[in-house]
Amino acid sequence: MTETSTAALPDPAPGAIALVAHDRQKPNLAAWVAAHADVLRNRPIVATATTGATIKDFCPELQITTVASGPLGGDQQIGAMIVEGRVTALVFFPDPMTPMPHDVDVKALLRIALVRDIPCAFNRRSADLLMRSGYFQESQPAPTEPGS
Repeated sequence: MTETSTAALPDPAPGAIALVAHDRQKPNLAAWVAAHADVLRNRPIVATATTGATIKDFCPELQITTVASGPLGGDQQIGAMIVEGRVTALVFFPDPMTPMPHDVDVKALLRIALVRDIPCAFNRRSADLLMRSGYFQESQPAPTEPGS
């Protein structure tokens, strides 16, 4: 696992899936990833640092590119990768019951995911639906510019 500590963004393969979870949701996201590891191992994955570490504990065989921790800019790094077309789906398990000091970063990530019109899942049920849709089984093209 690679921790990014410089200004340069890591370079996941095109069509990467971003995985992010707040602290109390990390085990839930890692369990979802483990349940679908057979499909996800065929796709590039990028995750925030502590989310990536938790997933690696559950699924050490997965190749995961990591960025900074969410509160330290990781959410914004993933947002930049969405804009660049390197991340084409977001699975984000937030904790709706705990206030986040970096809430503005989370909102910025969600906003850019919506603006760029990428598939997003925010809980296990929606992530399961996205998995069953076949989206993760196929190579996905980079998103188009809004309005095109």
